[in-house]
This record gives sequence, C-alpha cells and structure tokens, in this order.
Amino acid sequence: MAVTETRNTAAGDEGGMGYLQSVPRRVVTIYLPLLVFVVVLLFPFYWMAITAVKPNNEMTNFNDFSPFWVVQPTLEHIDYLLFQTSYPGWLLNTVIISVAATFLSLLAAVFAAYAIERLRFSGSRQVGLAIFLAYLVPPSILFIPLSVMVFNLGLYDTPFALILTYPTFLVPFCTWLLMGYFRSIPFELEECALIDGASRWQILTKIVLPLSVPGLISAGIFAFTLSWNEFIYALTFIQSSENKTVPVGVLTELVRSDVYEWGALMAGALIGSLPVVILYSFFVEHYVSSMTGAVKE
Repeated sequence: MAVTETRNTAAGDEGGMGYLQSVPRRVVTIYLPLLVFVVVLLFPFYWMAITAVKPNNEMTNFNDFSPFWVVQPTLEHIDYLLFQTSYPGWLLNTVIISVAATFLSLLAAVFAAYAIERLRFSGSRQVGLAIFLAYLVPPSILFIPLSVMVFNLGLYDTPFALILTYPTFLVPFCTWLLMGYFRSIPFELEECALIDGASRWQILTKIVLPLSVPGLISAGIFAFTLSWNEFIYALTFIQSSENKTVPVGVLTELVRSDVYEWGALMAGALIGSLPVVILYSFFVEHYVSSMTGAVKE
C-alpha cells in the first residue's frame, strides 16, 4: 500500500506539463498549432511584400510565373508610391492624428477610471458600465450626428475633425481597461498617502500612474492602433488629398475606377502596417502584463 502511494506521489510530482514530454505529443499539441498560427499570421505580410516588388507582367501571367514568388523583383511600385503620390503626407497625417488622439484619450481615460475606481461615489459601477457600453455603439451610426457637429464647428477637412472625434470610441475602452488595472493596485497605498497628507492629485501622479505604466502602455497601444487603422471617420470628414490618412488615401487615390494599382496598394499597406508592428514588438511584454492585471479581481 505504501509503495503504491509512493508511486502515485512520484507520478503526481512530474508537474502539470508532464504530458508534453513525449516528442509526438509536443509536435501535435504545440509545434503544429504554432506553425499553423504563424503561417496564417505572417502570410498577409508575405503576400504584400512580394506583390510590392513584383512587376505587372508577373501579376497577371500565372501560366509562366508563380503567384507565390517573384522572379524579377522591381522597386517601381515603391518609387511610384513615395515620389509620385501624396503617400508621405498621408503617413505624416496619420502619425500626427493618431498620436494626438491617443494622448487625449489616455488623458480622459485616466481621470475617468481613477474617479470610478477610487473615489467611491454612488453609482460608480453603473457609470463604468455605461462608459464601456458606449464603446459597443457602431461608428457607422455615430458618424452621422458627428458629421453635423464637425460641419457646424468648421472642422471639416482638417486634422482636428479626426483628432476630436476619435476619442469618442477610444475613451470608453481605455477607461474600462484602466479601471481593471487600477483595481489591481492595493488601496492601502493610497490610504497611507492620505494619512501622510498627500492630495488626490499627488496620489494619482506619484503613486497610481507610476504603478500603472504597463496598463497605460496597453491602453495607448490599443488607442494608437485603432486611430491608425480607422477608416469611416477619415473617409467622411476629410476630402482633400493632402489631408487624408493612409487607409483612406491608399484606397481612394490608388484605385481609379476599375484600375487597381496592386503593386502600389500592397506597398502602401505594408509600409503603413510597419509602425504598428514595431510598436507592438517593443512593448509586447508590458502589453501582456497589463492585460493580465486588467482582468484581476
């Protein structure tokens, strides 16, 4: 009996991941799913890259050329995109609008999340739920009343039209995310600071925000990504070519009736996606840790 118990204990001490020790199981349960995930994730970037450097004759002649490879790469599409269109201006507009909208959204979300989680006023939970539900309203419904306000304020066809309207869908989710992260910070730290005579502003700037850097990075990445890829508001509120953003400019300026500049389109999409990819690669650890803290109760 004792020997049996010892064997069971030894078997149980192998660890929760012991079932993955055999090579066939690791291949089926780990490497194969990871391979499928990586292929599905990276294939669009690969397709954009080869199309951006593929001559026009290779794009249409599938009998002599493979659609998945380039025989004679060329830079004519990238040259056309950068020097014969307004793409550099679109890229600059997108950066300015995304950074400004992200900053305004984080500023409002920090104050809203801290007030809801820490000030303990009556109905705070309901207010937080209402803010998050506002994020679920589709932009296709909001852009109609927002367009009236943009016209009345004289902001049409200016970057401010997007900088001031993007927070309408950025603030709700950023507030909800920061609420979850602020909730994970021990309230005893603030109580000690209040006893020592610190004000609410000092507590927010010197205690809460330094401890919430991963959450702020996560919310900032989320807001920047949505601002960078937003299409409906940018299409509705911007008319002139020089004020357009990358998503709208690439689609409206590189597609002429039934003529698609596929090489320039893919080059513009690839270059336009690089800033977001670089941003995620630099802050992926903070992003994961912040999402973990946001779901703690």
